[in-house]
Amino acid sequence: AVVASEVRALAQRSATAAKEIRELIGNSAQQVGDGARQVQGVGHTIDEVVASVSRVSTLVAQISAAAREQSTGLSQINEAVTQLDVTTQQNAALVEESAAAAQTLSQSARSLQRSVSVFRLN
Repeated sequence: AVVASEVRALAQRSATAAKEIRELIGNSAQQVGDGARQVQGVGHTIDEVVASVSRVSTLVAQISAAAREQSTGLSQINEAVTQLDVTTQQNAALVEESAAAAQTLSQSARSLQRSVSVFRLN
């Protein structure tokens, strides 16, 4: 009877231990599943970050190209303004020369008028 009682107690403890082990395995499986879902979520987030970085890289390349185009355009504008300045200076010099020539011509005309006024036509 003592042996049977000990066997019964041992069987009871084995059943309790088996139940605890089953619960531990169930909890572990659930935690592994939760971990796997979290890893998938992290993987998805990393994919989104990579896609965003790629889009940003494309935008930066486009901005860089636009900046180069603007720089080229500004250089062309600067060159055109320089040419316009040279042309304006040349025009100013021509205007001064024309004014001087007109003044000389005016003086010559007055001188001729005085010279001709001496003569009388009948």
